[in-house]
Amino acid sequence: MEAETHPAAASVPESLIVVTGLSGSGKSGVNKCLEDMGYFCVDNLPLELVEPLLQHTSAPRVGIILDVRNPRFAAQFPDMLARLRARVPGTRMLFLDASEESLIRRFSETRRPHPLSAGGSLLQALRRERAMLEEVRSVADVVVDTSEMTVHDLRSFIQKTFAPDPERARMMISATSFGFKFGVPHDVDLIFDVRFLVNPHFVPELKAKTGSDPAVAAYIEKDPETGEFISRLTAFLDWLLPRYEREDKSYLSIGIGCTGGRHRSVYIAERLAALLNERGYPVRVSHRDANRGE
Repeated sequence: MEAETHPAAASVPESLIVVTGLSGSGKSGVNKCLEDMGYFCVDNLPLELVEPLLQHTSAPRVGIILDVRNPRFAAQFPDMLARLRARVPGTRMLFLDASEESLIRRFSETRRPHPLSAGGSLLQALRRERAMLEEVRSVADVVVDTSEMTVHDLRSFIQKTFAPDPERARMMISATSFGFKFGVPHDVDLIFDVRFLVNPHFVPELKAKTGSDPAVAAYIEKDPETGEFISRLTAFLDWLLPRYEREDKSYLSIGIGCTGGRHRSVYIAERLAALLNERGYPVRVSHRDANRGE
């Protein structure tokens, strides 16, 4: 009589990354990056197949990309994520966000329809999706705004954040300049207001330039409070950043704001990025409002 055999149970993946977010925010790019990093990835997997997949895969690192094309996604996802965390202790969830302006531009460039746009405008679909995903976003381990990111920026962020050996990687920092009159960025961790510094806006020959221009930089540097502020800010960050890294924070977004986002905030963001680079931190600099209105 032959002995009865049973298939061996699949081992639990060492790492599971669940990726979701707004349509057009870059999920397909993340999928490709994770695959290049050695993850077994499945894009747009139906929710009911997620847990069976984990029961039958032997891949040590798994990436699953999900979105609102799944029926009742927003209602079912949080409970499913809780079960995944219980099954795979190394589970991390990434939520991709982006501004309405950037999403509209991307959909216009690709000419692809939004999955929720049937019977309504693109803007209505985007706002409906954002409202639907509010609770999903709240349970994410990592939230990143891809509005100003290039494909290369996003790839660098994913590689840094989900590196197989995170102890070798430094915390990635984003320094964003902005103008308070255009609103505060919603995705920054720290905000520093530099409106107290001397303002090149009132110098006719400097008004049209930005804080990246040497003449503007020289004007701002004449203000003795500029050097004092930079010195105190870097001393504060020298104390703070190692403590963030000690708590496994992999990404930090810093906002530098002035009135219009053209001169002082741009200059300070550039100086801060250079100083942090000297300390070994990878820094991505963006200037949200420097050329607004041109």
